[in-house]
Amino acid sequence: MDSLVRNASSINDMLTRYGVKFGIYKNGRFHEQLFPFDPMARVIEACEWEHLSRGLEQRVRALNAFLSDIYGSRRIITDGVIPPEFVFSSPGFLKACDGVRPPAGVYAHIAGIDLVQAVDKTWYVLEDNLRIPSGASYPLIAREICRRASPSTFRGAGIVDNRAYPEMLSRMMRSVAADGICVVMTPGRYNAAFFEHSYLSEKTGFALATNEDLLVEDNCLYYKDMARGRVRVGAVYRRISDDYLDPLTFLPESLIGIPGIMDAYRAGNVAVINAPGNGVADDKGIYYFVPRMVKYYLGEEPILKNAPTYLPFFEKDRGYVLENLGRLVIKDVAEAGGYGVVFGRDMSASELEGWRERIRREPRRFIVQEVIDFIDLPVQEAQGVVYRKADLRAFVLTGADFVYVWPSGLTRFSRVADSFVVNSSQGGGFKDTWVKAR
Repeated sequence: MDSLVRNASSINDMLTRYGVKFGIYKNGRFHEQLFPFDPMARVIEACEWEHLSRGLEQRVRALNAFLSDIYGSRRIITDGVIPPEFVFSSPGFLKACDGVRPPAGVYAHIAGIDLVQAVDKTWYVLEDNLRIPSGASYPLIAREICRRASPSTFRGAGIVDNRAYPEMLSRMMRSVAADGICVVMTPGRYNAAFFEHSYLSEKTGFALATNEDLLVEDNCLYYKDMARGRVRVGAVYRRISDDYLDPLTFLPESLIGIPGIMDAYRAGNVAVINAPGNGVADDKGIYYFVPRMVKYYLGEEPILKNAPTYLPFFEKDRGYVLENLGRLVIKDVAEAGGYGVVFGRDMSASELEGWRERIRREPRRFIVQEVIDFIDLPVQEAQGVVYRKADLRAFVLTGADFVYVWPSGLTRFSRVADSFVVNSSQGGGFKDTWVKAR
Protein backbone atom coordinates (compact mmCIF):
# COMPACT_ATOMS: atom_id res chain seq x y z
CA MET A 1 0.00 0.00 0.00
CA ASP A 2 3.01 2.30 0.48
CA SER A 3 3.39 2.57 -3.29
CA LEU A 4 -0.18 3.80 -3.61
CA VAL A 5 0.38 6.42 -0.91
CA ARG A 6 3.46 7.69 -2.76
CA ASN A 7 1.40 7.94 -5.94
CA ALA A 8 -1.68 9.48 -4.28
CA SER A 9 -1.41 12.78 -6.13
CA SER A 10 -1.15 11.20 -9.58
CA ILE A 11 -4.00 8.79 -8.77
CA ASN A 12 -6.27 11.67 -7.80
CA ASP A 13 -5.21 13.56 -10.95
CA MET A 14 -6.23 10.55 -13.01
CA LEU A 15 -9.56 10.28 -11.20
CA THR A 16 -10.16 13.94 -11.97
CA ARG A 17 -9.41 13.40 -15.65
CA TYR A 18 -11.93 10.56 -15.68
CA GLY A 19 -14.52 12.92 -14.22
CA VAL A 20 -14.84 11.17 -10.86
CA LYS A 21 -16.74 14.00 -9.24
CA PHE A 22 -19.77 14.39 -7.06
CA GLY A 23 -22.35 16.99 -8.03
CA ILE A 24 -24.86 18.67 -5.74
CA TYR A 25 -27.96 20.46 -7.01
CA LYS A 26 -29.23 22.66 -4.22
CA ASN A 27 -31.20 25.90 -3.99
CA GLY A 28 -31.51 26.04 -7.76
CA ARG A 29 -27.76 25.81 -8.40
CA PHE A 30 -25.58 22.93 -9.52
CA HIS A 31 -22.20 22.66 -7.83
CA GLU A 32 -19.72 20.00 -8.90
CA GLN A 33 -16.84 19.02 -6.67
CA LEU A 34 -14.06 16.48 -6.58
CA PHE A 35 -14.70 13.32 -4.62
CA PRO A 36 -11.34 13.06 -2.82
CA PHE A 37 -9.78 9.60 -2.81
CA ASP A 38 -7.50 8.32 -0.09
CA PRO A 39 -5.17 5.50 -1.21
CA MET A 40 -4.95 3.89 2.25
CA ALA A 41 -7.57 1.22 1.66
CA ARG A 42 -9.84 -0.18 4.33
CA VAL A 43 -8.96 -3.87 4.84
CA ILE A 44 -11.57 -6.41 5.99
CA GLU A 45 -10.45 -9.89 6.93
CA ALA A 46 -12.02 -12.88 5.14
CA CYS A 47 -13.79 -14.30 8.20
CA GLU A 48 -15.19 -10.88 9.09
CA TRP A 49 -16.46 -10.39 5.54
CA GLU A 50 -18.08 -13.81 5.59
CA HIS A 51 -20.08 -12.73 8.66
CA LEU A 52 -21.02 -9.41 7.05
CA SER A 53 -21.96 -11.06 3.78
CA ARG A 54 -24.32 -13.54 5.44
CA GLY A 55 -25.94 -10.73 7.42
CA LEU A 56 -26.33 -8.49 4.40
CA GLU A 57 -27.91 -11.22 2.29
CA GLN A 58 -30.30 -12.07 5.12
CA ARG A 59 -31.31 -8.43 5.60
CA VAL A 60 -31.96 -7.80 1.92
CA ARG A 61 -34.02 -10.98 1.58
CA ALA A 62 -36.20 -9.79 4.45
CA LEU A 63 -36.56 -6.30 2.96
CA ASN A 64 -37.60 -7.74 -0.40
CA ALA A 65 -40.15 -9.94 1.39
CA PHE A 66 -41.48 -6.87 3.20
CA LEU A 67 -41.94 -4.92 -0.04
CA SER A 68 -43.73 -7.84 -1.68
CA ASP A 69 -45.99 -8.13 1.37
CA ILE A 70 -46.71 -4.45 1.88
CA TYR A 71 -47.80 -3.97 -1.74
CA GLY A 72 -49.75 -7.23 -1.53
CA SER A 73 -51.57 -8.92 1.34
CA ARG A 74 -49.93 -6.86 4.17
CA ARG A 75 -49.72 -9.77 6.56
CA ILE A 76 -47.07 -8.00 8.63
CA ILE A 77 -49.61 -5.30 9.48
CA THR A 78 -52.56 -7.58 10.15
CA ASP A 79 -50.33 -9.73 12.37
CA GLY A 80 -49.41 -6.66 14.42
CA VAL A 81 -45.68 -6.69 13.72
CA ILE A 82 -45.58 -3.15 12.28
CA PRO A 83 -48.18 -0.44 13.08
CA PRO A 84 -50.05 0.65 9.93
CA GLU A 85 -49.20 4.28 10.69
CA PHE A 86 -45.55 3.61 9.89
CA VAL A 87 -46.39 2.26 6.46
CA PHE A 88 -49.22 4.43 5.19
CA SER A 89 -47.81 7.71 6.54
CA SER A 90 -44.44 7.07 4.93
CA PRO A 91 -43.78 9.34 1.92
CA GLY A 92 -42.14 6.30 0.34
CA PHE A 93 -45.36 4.31 0.24
CA LEU A 94 -46.87 4.81 -3.23
CA LYS A 95 -50.53 3.97 -3.80
CA ALA A 96 -49.75 3.74 -7.52
CA CYS A 97 -47.68 0.61 -6.76
CA ASP A 98 -50.29 -1.12 -4.65
CA GLY A 99 -51.01 -4.59 -5.98
CA VAL A 100 -48.22 -4.40 -8.57
CA ARG A 101 -45.77 -7.30 -8.67
CA PRO A 102 -42.60 -6.55 -10.67
CA PRO A 103 -41.07 -9.02 -13.13
CA ALA A 104 -39.47 -11.94 -11.25
CA GLY A 105 -40.95 -10.56 -8.01
CA VAL A 106 -37.81 -8.56 -7.13
CA TYR A 107 -38.19 -5.06 -5.69
CA ALA A 108 -34.79 -4.13 -4.25
CA HIS A 109 -32.51 -5.25 -7.07
CA ILE A 110 -29.64 -3.07 -5.81
CA ALA A 111 -29.36 -2.39 -2.09
CA GLY A 112 -26.82 -0.04 -0.58
CA ILE A 113 -26.52 -0.90 3.11
CA ASP A 114 -24.64 1.62 5.26
CA LEU A 115 -22.71 0.17 8.18
CA VAL A 116 -20.30 1.36 10.82
CA GLN A 117 -17.93 -0.63 12.99
CA ALA A 118 -17.82 0.35 16.64
CA VAL A 119 -14.57 0.54 18.58
CA ASP A 120 -15.42 -2.87 20.09
CA LYS A 121 -15.41 -4.25 16.49
CA THR A 122 -19.20 -4.82 16.38
CA TRP A 123 -20.79 -3.91 13.04
CA TYR A 124 -24.06 -1.95 13.05
CA VAL A 125 -26.39 -1.17 10.16
CA LEU A 126 -27.14 2.55 10.12
CA GLU A 127 -29.35 2.75 7.05
CA ASP A 128 -30.88 0.69 4.24
CA ASN A 129 -30.84 2.38 0.83
CA LEU A 130 -33.27 0.67 -1.55
CA ARG A 131 -34.33 3.41 -3.95
CA ILE A 132 -31.37 4.53 -6.09
CA PRO A 133 -28.27 3.71 -4.03
CA SER A 134 -25.16 5.12 -5.65
CA GLY A 135 -21.45 4.72 -5.12
CA ALA A 136 -20.35 1.35 -6.55
CA SER A 137 -18.55 2.99 -9.45
CA TYR A 138 -16.12 4.89 -7.21
CA PRO A 139 -14.23 1.95 -5.69
CA LEU A 140 -14.37 0.26 -9.11
CA ILE A 141 -12.64 3.10 -10.95
CA ALA A 142 -10.29 3.78 -8.03
CA ARG A 143 -9.12 0.15 -7.94
CA GLU A 144 -8.66 0.20 -11.71
CA ILE A 145 -6.44 3.27 -11.58
CA CYS A 146 -4.52 2.09 -8.50
CA ARG A 147 -3.84 -1.20 -10.25
CA ARG A 148 -2.25 0.75 -13.11
CA ALA A 149 -0.24 2.93 -10.72
CA SER A 150 1.16 -0.02 -8.77
CA PRO A 151 0.46 -3.47 -10.30
CA SER A 152 2.77 -5.20 -7.81
CA THR A 153 0.66 -4.00 -4.88
CA PHE A 154 -2.29 -6.05 -6.04
CA ARG A 155 -0.31 -9.09 -7.12
CA GLY A 156 0.86 -9.62 -3.55
CA ALA A 157 -1.95 -8.15 -1.48
CA GLY A 158 -4.10 -11.30 -1.32
CA ILE A 159 -7.38 -9.48 -1.77
CA VAL A 160 -10.55 -10.43 -3.60
CA ASP A 161 -10.84 -8.95 -7.10
CA ASN A 162 -13.74 -6.47 -7.22
CA ARG A 163 -14.10 -6.30 -11.02
CA ALA A 164 -17.11 -8.66 -11.14
CA TYR A 165 -19.62 -5.95 -10.16
CA PRO A 166 -20.57 -4.86 -13.72
CA GLU A 167 -20.90 -8.49 -14.79
CA MET A 168 -23.20 -9.24 -11.84
CA LEU A 169 -25.20 -6.05 -12.47
CA SER A 170 -25.64 -7.16 -16.08
CA ARG A 171 -26.62 -10.68 -15.03
CA MET A 172 -29.11 -9.32 -12.49
CA MET A 173 -30.78 -7.01 -14.99
CA ARG A 174 -31.08 -9.74 -17.62
CA SER A 175 -32.49 -12.18 -15.07
CA VAL A 176 -35.43 -9.91 -14.20
CA ALA A 177 -35.99 -8.33 -17.62
CA ALA A 178 -39.15 -8.75 -19.62
CA ASP A 179 -38.75 -9.04 -23.39
CA GLY A 180 -36.18 -6.59 -24.73
CA ILE A 181 -32.82 -4.97 -24.10
CA CYS A 182 -31.50 -3.42 -20.90
CA VAL A 183 -30.74 0.30 -20.57
CA VAL A 184 -29.34 2.67 -17.96
CA MET A 185 -31.53 5.77 -17.68
CA THR A 186 -29.94 9.04 -16.54
CA PRO A 187 -31.59 12.42 -15.99
CA GLY A 188 -28.53 13.93 -17.65
CA ARG A 189 -25.22 15.66 -17.19
CA TYR A 190 -26.28 17.75 -14.21
CA ASN A 191 -27.16 14.86 -11.96
CA ALA A 192 -25.04 14.33 -8.83
CA ALA A 193 -24.00 10.84 -9.92
CA PHE A 194 -23.75 11.26 -13.70
CA PHE A 195 -20.23 9.84 -13.68
CA GLU A 196 -21.61 6.62 -12.24
CA HIS A 197 -24.42 6.41 -14.79
CA SER A 198 -22.05 6.68 -17.72
CA TYR A 199 -19.41 4.44 -16.15
CA LEU A 200 -21.82 1.58 -15.40
CA SER A 201 -23.35 1.93 -18.85
CA GLU A 202 -19.92 1.53 -20.39
CA LYS A 203 -18.95 -1.41 -18.17
CA THR A 204 -22.19 -3.36 -18.70
CA GLY A 205 -22.49 -2.52 -22.38
CA PHE A 206 -26.05 -1.27 -21.85
CA ALA A 207 -27.19 1.89 -23.61
CA LEU A 208 -27.12 5.13 -21.61
CA ALA A 209 -30.45 6.83 -22.23
CA THR A 210 -32.26 9.99 -21.19
CA ASN A 211 -36.04 10.30 -21.23
CA GLU A 212 -35.82 11.68 -24.75
CA ASP A 213 -34.41 8.34 -25.93
CA LEU A 214 -37.30 6.36 -24.44
CA LEU A 215 -41.02 6.21 -25.17
CA VAL A 216 -44.02 4.09 -24.24
CA GLU A 217 -46.50 2.70 -26.74
CA ASP A 218 -49.16 0.07 -26.07
CA ASN A 219 -47.82 -0.40 -22.53
CA CYS A 220 -44.34 -1.27 -23.79
CA LEU A 221 -41.14 0.73 -23.36
CA TYR A 222 -38.93 1.40 -26.40
CA TYR A 223 -35.43 2.78 -26.90
CA LYS A 224 -34.83 4.97 -29.95
CA ASP A 225 -31.66 3.43 -31.32
CA MET A 226 -29.89 5.54 -33.96
CA ALA A 227 -28.93 2.45 -35.99
CA ARG A 228 -31.80 0.02 -35.43
CA GLY A 229 -34.75 2.32 -34.87
CA ARG A 230 -37.14 1.52 -32.04
CA VAL A 231 -36.01 -1.35 -29.83
CA ARG A 232 -38.08 -2.93 -27.07
CA VAL A 233 -36.74 -2.43 -23.53
CA GLY A 234 -37.10 -5.23 -21.01
CA ALA A 235 -35.31 -3.65 -18.03
CA VAL A 236 -34.41 -0.06 -17.21
CA TYR A 237 -31.93 0.85 -14.49
CA ARG A 238 -33.43 4.23 -13.74
CA ARG A 239 -31.35 6.83 -11.92
CA ILE A 240 -34.14 9.27 -11.11
CA SER A 241 -36.42 9.32 -8.09
CA ASP A 242 -39.97 8.01 -8.03
CA ASP A 243 -41.52 11.49 -8.03
CA TYR A 244 -40.02 12.30 -11.43
CA LEU A 245 -40.28 8.88 -13.06
CA ASP A 246 -43.64 9.25 -14.82
CA PRO A 247 -45.40 12.63 -15.15
CA LEU A 248 -48.68 10.85 -15.92
CA THR A 249 -48.60 9.08 -12.52
CA PHE A 250 -46.50 11.22 -10.21
CA LEU A 251 -45.36 14.86 -10.57
CA PRO A 252 -46.93 16.23 -13.79
CA GLU A 253 -44.27 18.94 -13.99
CA SER A 254 -41.46 16.41 -14.35
CA LEU A 255 -39.42 17.05 -17.48
CA ILE A 256 -37.03 14.13 -17.00
CA GLY A 257 -39.49 11.25 -16.68
CA ILE A 258 -41.05 8.88 -19.20
CA PRO A 259 -44.80 9.37 -19.73
CA GLY A 260 -46.57 6.04 -19.40
CA ILE A 261 -43.70 3.96 -17.98
CA MET A 262 -45.80 3.08 -14.93
CA ASP A 263 -48.45 1.56 -17.21
CA ALA A 264 -45.76 -0.57 -18.85
CA TYR A 265 -44.47 -1.55 -15.41
CA ARG A 266 -47.92 -2.45 -14.09
CA ALA A 267 -48.51 -4.58 -17.18
CA GLY A 268 -45.32 -6.54 -16.43
CA ASN A 269 -43.72 -5.44 -19.70
CA VAL A 270 -40.63 -3.82 -18.19
CA ALA A 271 -38.59 -4.27 -15.04
CA VAL A 272 -37.82 -0.97 -13.32
CA ILE A 273 -34.64 -1.12 -11.26
CA ASN A 274 -35.11 -0.42 -8.41
CA ALA A 275 -38.88 -0.87 -8.20
CA PRO A 276 -41.00 2.25 -7.63
CA GLY A 277 -42.30 2.47 -4.08
CA ASN A 278 -39.20 1.01 -2.40
CA GLY A 279 -38.92 4.13 -0.26
CA VAL A 280 -41.38 2.66 2.21
CA ALA A 281 -38.77 0.03 3.15
CA ASP A 282 -35.84 2.41 3.68
CA ASP A 283 -37.85 4.97 5.62
CA LYS A 284 -35.86 5.69 8.77
CA GLY A 285 -38.93 4.85 10.84
CA ILE A 286 -39.30 1.45 9.17
CA TYR A 287 -35.58 0.78 9.84
CA TYR A 288 -36.51 0.19 13.48
CA PHE A 289 -38.57 -2.86 12.46
CA VAL A 290 -36.10 -4.61 10.11
CA PRO A 291 -34.85 -7.08 12.77
CA ARG A 292 -38.50 -8.02 13.32
CA MET A 293 -38.90 -8.51 9.56
CA VAL A 294 -36.00 -10.98 9.55
CA LYS A 295 -37.70 -13.05 12.24
CA TYR A 296 -41.17 -12.71 10.71
CA TYR A 297 -40.39 -13.51 7.06
CA LEU A 298 -37.34 -15.75 7.36
CA GLY A 299 -37.81 -17.34 10.77
CA GLU A 300 -34.19 -16.48 11.64
CA GLU A 301 -32.37 -14.40 14.21
CA PRO A 302 -30.85 -11.25 12.67
CA ILE A 303 -27.14 -11.62 12.00
CA LEU A 304 -26.47 -7.88 11.82
CA LYS A 305 -27.55 -5.40 14.47
CA ASN A 306 -29.35 -2.10 14.09
CA ALA A 307 -27.90 0.85 15.92
CA PRO A 308 -29.80 1.15 19.26
CA THR A 309 -32.85 3.10 18.08
CA TYR A 310 -35.91 4.64 19.71
CA LEU A 311 -39.20 5.63 18.13
CA PRO A 312 -40.83 8.62 19.86
CA PHE A 313 -44.07 7.33 18.32
CA PHE A 314 -44.11 4.76 21.14
CA GLU A 315 -44.79 6.25 24.56
CA LYS A 316 -42.10 4.20 26.31
CA ASP A 317 -39.45 5.20 23.78
CA ARG A 318 -40.60 8.82 23.83
CA GLY A 319 -40.17 9.01 27.60
CA TYR A 320 -36.62 7.66 27.35
CA VAL A 321 -35.74 10.03 24.51
CA LEU A 322 -37.05 13.15 26.26
CA GLU A 323 -35.13 12.29 29.41
CA ASN A 324 -31.83 11.45 27.69
CA LEU A 325 -31.87 13.73 24.64
CA GLY A 326 -28.61 15.44 25.55
CA ARG A 327 -26.57 12.31 24.76
CA LEU A 328 -28.55 10.99 21.78
CA VAL A 329 -28.65 11.74 18.05
CA ILE A 330 -31.87 12.84 16.32
CA LYS A 331 -32.61 11.97 12.69
CA ASP A 332 -35.39 13.43 10.58
CA VAL A 333 -36.95 10.55 8.63
CA ALA A 334 -37.59 12.85 5.65
CA GLU A 335 -33.92 13.78 5.18
CA ALA A 336 -30.97 11.98 3.60
CA GLY A 337 -27.32 12.52 2.72
CA GLY A 338 -26.33 13.49 6.26
CA TYR A 339 -28.88 16.29 6.45
CA GLY A 340 -31.38 16.43 9.31
CA VAL A 341 -28.96 14.81 11.78
CA VAL A 342 -28.62 16.62 15.12
CA PHE A 343 -26.49 15.61 18.11
CA GLY A 344 -27.90 16.39 21.52
CA ARG A 345 -24.43 16.95 22.96
CA ASP A 346 -23.97 19.95 20.64
CA MET A 347 -27.09 21.78 21.84
CA SER A 348 -27.74 24.28 24.58
CA ALA A 349 -30.40 23.71 27.23
CA SER A 350 -32.88 25.92 25.37
CA GLU A 351 -32.19 24.15 22.08
CA LEU A 352 -32.74 20.77 23.73
CA GLU A 353 -36.06 21.96 25.10
CA GLY A 354 -37.05 23.16 21.64
CA TRP A 355 -36.26 19.73 20.22
CA ARG A 356 -38.24 18.03 22.97
CA GLU A 357 -41.26 20.07 21.98
CA ARG A 358 -40.81 19.18 18.30
CA ILE A 359 -40.56 15.49 19.17
CA ARG A 360 -43.72 15.67 21.28
CA ARG A 361 -45.53 17.44 18.44
CA GLU A 362 -44.30 15.22 15.56
CA PRO A 363 -43.29 11.86 17.06
CA ARG A 364 -43.51 10.00 13.71
CA ARG A 365 -41.12 12.43 12.04
CA PHE A 366 -38.01 11.48 14.02
CA ILE A 367 -35.99 8.51 15.10
CA VAL A 368 -33.50 8.87 17.92
CA GLN A 369 -30.39 6.74 18.37
CA GLU A 370 -27.57 6.14 20.76
CA VAL A 371 -24.33 7.64 19.47
CA ILE A 372 -22.10 4.81 18.29
CA ASP A 373 -18.43 5.56 18.75
CA PHE A 374 -17.40 4.06 15.44
CA ILE A 375 -13.81 3.55 14.45
CA ASP A 376 -11.43 6.03 12.90
CA LEU A 377 -9.42 4.97 9.88
CA PRO A 378 -6.04 6.35 8.82
CA VAL A 379 -6.20 9.00 6.09
CA GLN A 380 -3.23 10.44 4.23
CA GLU A 381 -3.22 14.24 4.40
CA ALA A 382 -0.55 16.71 3.27
CA GLN A 383 0.73 16.99 6.86
CA GLY A 384 0.85 13.23 7.32
CA VAL A 385 -1.47 10.49 8.51
CA VAL A 386 -4.56 11.56 10.44
CA TYR A 387 -7.50 9.51 11.74
CA ARG A 388 -11.08 10.17 10.66
CA LYS A 389 -14.50 8.56 11.19
CA ALA A 390 -15.53 6.22 8.36
CA ASP A 391 -18.52 4.12 7.35
CA LEU A 392 -19.03 1.44 4.71
CA ARG A 393 -21.68 1.22 2.02
CA ALA A 394 -22.02 -2.43 1.02
CA PHE A 395 -23.81 -3.38 -2.19
CA VAL A 396 -26.16 -6.35 -2.55
CA LEU A 397 -27.59 -7.35 -5.94
CA THR A 398 -30.74 -9.47 -6.09
CA GLY A 399 -31.70 -11.22 -9.32
CA ALA A 400 -34.45 -13.65 -10.21
CA ASP A 401 -32.52 -16.58 -8.75
CA PHE A 402 -29.57 -15.22 -6.77
CA VAL A 403 -28.41 -12.73 -4.15
CA TYR A 404 -24.87 -11.43 -4.62
CA VAL A 405 -22.97 -9.49 -1.95
CA TRP A 406 -20.20 -7.60 -3.72
CA PRO A 407 -16.84 -8.28 -1.99
CA SER A 408 -15.87 -4.63 -1.93
CA GLY A 409 -17.74 -1.45 -1.10
CA LEU A 410 -17.57 2.30 -0.73
CA THR A 411 -15.78 3.41 2.42
CA ARG A 412 -16.56 7.07 3.08
CA PHE A 413 -14.67 9.14 5.61
CA SER A 414 -15.10 12.54 7.19
CA ARG A 415 -12.53 15.17 6.27
CA VAL A 416 -13.19 17.04 9.50
CA ALA A 417 -11.61 15.95 12.77
CA ASP A 418 -14.10 14.48 15.28
CA SER A 419 -17.02 14.71 12.85
CA PHE A 420 -19.38 11.73 12.62
CA VAL A 421 -20.86 12.89 9.28
CA VAL A 422 -19.07 11.13 6.41
CA ASN A 423 -21.46 11.67 3.48
CA SER A 424 -20.02 12.81 0.16
CA SER A 425 -22.71 15.50 0.02
CA GLN A 426 -21.19 16.87 3.24
CA GLY A 427 -17.68 17.05 1.79
CA GLY A 428 -16.41 13.60 2.75
CA GLY A 429 -13.86 11.55 0.84
CA PHE A 430 -13.71 7.87 -0.09
CA LYS A 431 -11.46 4.84 0.09
CA ASP A 432 -11.32 1.49 -1.62
CA THR A 433 -12.41 -1.49 0.47
CA TRP A 434 -10.16 -4.53 0.32
CA VAL A 435 -11.65 -7.89 1.31
CA LYS A 436 -8.91 -10.35 2.13
CA ALA A 437 -8.96 -13.65 0.24
CA ARG A 438 -8.96 -16.92 2.17
